[in-house]
Amino acid sequence: MPRISNTDIPENKHIVISLTYIYGIGRVLAERILKKAKIDCRKKTSLLNNEELSRLRNIIQEEYKTEGRLREEIRSNISRLKEIHSYRGLRHSRNLPTRGQNTRQNARTVRGNVRRTVATGQRKATAKT
Repeated sequence: MPRISNTDIPENKHIVISLTYIYGIGRVLAERILKKAKIDCRKKTSLLNNEELSRLRNIIQEEYKTEGRLREEIRSNISRLKEIHSYRGLRHSRNLPTRGQNTRQNARTVRGNVRRTVATGQRKATAKT
C-alpha cells in the first residue's frame, strides 16, 4: 500500500478515489492534484510507479494542508472563537449547532437523545392472554 501524508491509500481503486482517503482531500482537490502531477485519473493506484508517487507526495506536502496540520488548524480556530467569546465559540463550547440550524425539534444528534417525558421512547407493554 502506498503511503502519502501518513495515510495508507488503497491499491485496488482508481487514484482519484484513493487520494480522498487522506483527510483534507476531496474529489475535486484530488482531480486538481492529479492534473498538476500529470497523472491519469482513471489509473489504478497499484499501477503507479515510484516517480509518480513521489510527484504526488511532493505536491500534497508542499501545497496543501492535510491530516495533522489541518486538524491542528481547525482545532486552533475553534479554540480562538471560544476565547474571544463569539457566538460561534459559545455554540461550540455548548455542543450545539454552529451554523444557524434550528434546535427546537431537530439537532438530536448534537444535543443528545434527551427524553422530556417518562413515556417517551418506551415500548408498549405486551398484552397477556
